[in-house]
Amino acid sequence: MKIKNGFAKRNIAGSNIVVPVGKNAVDFNAMITLNDTGSFLWDAFQKDITVDDAVQLITSEYEVDADLARTDIEKFVRMLQDNGLLE
Repeated sequence: MKIKNGFAKRNIAGSNIVVPVGKNAVDFNAMITLNDTGSFLWDAFQKDITVDDAVQLITSEYEVDADLARTDIEKFVRMLQDNGLLE
């Protein structure tokens, strides 16, 4: 899975915000704020990776159990899917 073109992460006043760009600015009428882990995953999903790849990246970067990481990543992926942000 990969983030669709037309969305970008911006740092606004110290917060990581997902903003639509181009024609998506008309169709997407929500705001998504990312915490540090969400921002890390957003960057990872700029290329096509699997949940397994993301689990490996998260457990390498943060001190977290792989099962907990998988659960949280799957929630994050569902949020991205629900908002139409994944290819």
